Amino acid sequence: MKSNLTAYFALVLVCFFWGTTYLAARIGVTGFPALFFMGFRNLAAGVILLGFLVLRNRSFPWAWADIRLQLVPGFCMLTFGTGLVGWCVQFIPSGLAALLYATVPIFTILINMLARRDERINAHVATGMMLGLAGVMLVFRDNFEYLTNRSSFLGICVTLASCVSWCLGGLYTKSFPGKTDSFFNAAIQMIAGGVGLLTLSAFNDDWTNLPHMRPQSVMALLYLIFFGSILAYASYLFAMSRLPAGLVSIYAYINPLVALVLGFFILDEKITWLTALAFTVTLSGVFLVNRGYQLQKRKNTLTLINSHE
Repeated sequence: MKSNLTAYFALVLVCFFWGTTYLAARIGVTGFPALFFMGFRNLAAGVILLGFLVLRNRSFPWAWADIRLQLVPGFCMLTFGTGLVGWCVQFIPSGLAALLYATVPIFTILINMLARRDERINAHVATGMMLGLAGVMLVFRDNFEYLTNRSSFLGICVTLASCVSWCLGGLYTKSFPGKTDSFFNAAIQMIAGGVGLLTLSAFNDDWTNLPHMRPQSVMALLYLIFFGSILAYASYLFAMSRLPAGLVSIYAYINPLVALVLGFFILDEKITWLTALAFTVTLSGVFLVNRGYQLQKRKNTLTLINSHE
């Protein structure tokens, strides 16, 4: 019971703090090279978390096979997933990036069904996916000026591609869960993701202005290290290890709302009636997709039970 309460509290932390990361990233990249900023954030968070666990005398199987399992989700979810969002928010509002990321559960179900062809798309899933697509179209309609700007359009495309990468990393984690502690997994994934981003930064970013960092960007970096990465990401993995995936996915409903509200009040990002409609339609689609997937799993379980009777 205590473990479940801790898991629910971890989910609450994920729902709030991940919603704030879009705003913090947008502030941070105004004073840092974007890929360097996101890479240093993840690498520092991973090293700090791993050091803390060692100081607490947590024992881990330091076998390469166990560490290797965490590299793929680290690269997919952090390097080419949320790490690239830090680059994208240079060109698009943080609320728009968060709203696009609300499609992650839809991409997850679609990729999962394509990979496992024995899974059928029921009415809930089909309706939800159409609503999700309609929501994305409304997002584009409400942000048409970003589609006509080359840099902003590229930012939108990269954000959607990073959503797919995040989904692939999450599905890999589910397929190859490993036997190591969830906090250890989080540390290794953040270190891998940070190294990947810093490698990309070395080839793409200009580091000459690093000695002249803006104070608010440094504060954003510290916030993301301790709250956006260590606290929220470790909480996400802990919640995933203790609660049903469908329940944990509710963070996708709450994160965009937190990001939109913060972007509106702090960065003066616009929220129009089309933004509100796109938010409602997209998240309705996410809800239906998750609901349909849960019903399908329940049906498959009952079929399996009946076949053994």
